[in-house]
Amino acid sequence: MTASHRIRVLFDEETIAKRNEALAQEIANSKPKNLLVVAVLKGSFMFAADLIRALHRAGLSPQVEFVHLSSYLDGTVSSGNVTILRDVESDVRGRDVLLVDDILESGRTVTFAKDLLMARGAKSVKTAVLLEKPGKRAVSIDPDYVGFTCPDVFVIGYGMDVAHSYRQLPFVGVLDRHNTNPDLFDKPE
Repeated sequence: MTASHRIRVLFDEETIAKRNEALAQEIANSKPKNLLVVAVLKGSFMFAADLIRALHRAGLSPQVEFVHLSSYLDGTVSSGNVTILRDVESDVRGRDVLLVDDILESGRTVTFAKDLLMARGAKSVKTAVLLEKPGKRAVSIDPDYVGFTCPDVFVIGYGMDVAHSYRQLPFVGVLDRHNTNPDLFDKPE
């Protein structure tokens, strides 16, 4: 990254950690039975890991699975079609499933995954998303659990990337290639 690129922090590490604890308690209060957490790769891996540990602290013992879905052609624009790159290996029949994703924007990926799990016989499928961008839906879906409402900007960090970079950041931010005022940014790169 060149010196003119900076990252503006939207949700810092401490804020995310506190919200994960609150989400875990909300989920635990719903008293799921035989809970299977299905994390949508790749973007949700950090959120899913932190949320699963918070679920443990809230008294739950979920099993964990992963599904790798893709709807992006060039990394920033959704194609509108969802492809399964890696499927869930566990049997979901009769189970309460928590589908965990990083961001709910068009809703296509989450809807596809939820419909797939229900068609395979899940007792219930609830959704937990770190970020929700209201007003961007291409399909009708409302998440059951939301970490934060996100402005209409392209976000990076906390598992989310652009061209396979920035996933390692412990916060959610916006890459700003044009603004040169360092006072507007929390974390220069």
